[in-house]
Amino acid sequence: MKKDGKLKGKDLINIGIYAAIYCVIMTAIAMLGFIPIMMPLLCVIVPILGGIPYMLFITKVNKFGMITIFSSIVGLFLWITGMGYWPFMFGIVFGFIADMTARTGDYKSSTRSILSAGIFSVVIFGNFVPLILNAKEYFKTRQSFGEDYINSLTDIMSHSWLMPALFIACIVCGIIGGFIGKAVLKKHFVKAGIA
Repeated sequence: MKKDGKLKGKDLINIGIYAAIYCVIMTAIAMLGFIPIMMPLLCVIVPILGGIPYMLFITKVNKFGMITIFSSIVGLFLWITGMGYWPFMFGIVFGFIADMTARTGDYKSSTRSILSAGIFSVVIFGNFVPLILNAKEYFKTRQSFGEDYINSLTDIMSHSWLMPALFIACIVCGIIGGFIGKAVLKKHFVKAGIA
């Protein structure tokens, strides 16, 4: 099967389907963010649970660009739903890196696919960039959450070690999610010929 040909309608349909599934799961998990302490844990929970649809998507990938588009759609969804443009930027950059990583294994290496899941998961970290750059501006758009919520989340996110930890957590938990996804979808991997 040619790995670098043009994307066809079937490829775009697969991208759209799995991006939609990932976004639904991500949105459901994001509801936990209404509890301040759960907000940073989104960098743990989303990559782990999102590993299942991502790894199922990997069994459909056979051309370069599919992962990049998938990741960009997830980032665009986060932008549209009020998370700012950073997730979209991260989706393009880290989606491309994840695509390149999977491509080095010819989209048939489970090890490279799992590693790409970790890299792809950094798109979630894009949600937290506004808190690093300008927390006051970020919370101006979150006044409806109430002062107690804003104060609690500000206290939680003010630790200097937290942001690097969240970035690393996205990658590590994305890899864990990749392993879980592979285990859950073992039959699909066999059918797709992924070693």
